[in-house]
Amino acid sequence: MVHQVYHFHRPGAILVRMTRTFRYCPFCASPVVEEVRFNALRPVCSACEFVQFLDPKVAVIALIQHGEKVLLIQRAVDPGKGAWSLPGGYMDAGEMPHEALQRELQEEVGLRTRIGDLIDIFPMVNGEGERIGIVLAFQGEPAGSPEIPFVADDAQDAGWFCEEEIPKELAFESTETLLKNWKASISLTSVECCQETEAGALKRPNRAS
Repeated sequence: MVHQVYHFHRPGAILVRMTRTFRYCPFCASPVVEEVRFNALRPVCSACEFVQFLDPKVAVIALIQHGEKVLLIQRAVDPGKGAWSLPGGYMDAGEMPHEALQRELQEEVGLRTRIGDLIDIFPMVNGEGERIGIVLAFQGEPAGSPEIPFVADDAQDAGWFCEEEIPKELAFESTETLLKNWKASISLTSVECCQETEAGALKRPNRAS
């Protein structure tokens, strides 16, 4: 019933973290009802006044670049099974975002990475359209060889893609948005770096392999 624990509001209560609603009070076992507390509708014990605060889910994704290519994962599980997305996953308790991303990339594709700046934040929405958390998006790059030694965990395939090779079937709106912005930045950089030939035509620089 409870995922992990962190927030209780009760004098002398231990800190606990939870992502699902209690049906019965964890302190006195009385039924829990919904009442407006602290300007929102929250689960409240009908007897001892315990108030449950549901923690938002936090996920992290990374735009991992190697030259003019980006790393994409083909998902092995729902949501988005069979579609492609940027690598990432949920943060564990006690993790920093860059630690969660490095763990996920090791688990899914065996790739060591350097995680850079935060580049965007997206709402996490469930199947009913409710906002249940946030998705933090970061830049990153391989910390060594870009070779992908294996795919495992939530991934059934993975690869490096240049802008013309991006699969049409993408799993999440966050992936679509970040890839759109990435393509725009690649195109802008390429135009700025184009060299005029003797015939006056524009020649695009060679891509990184």
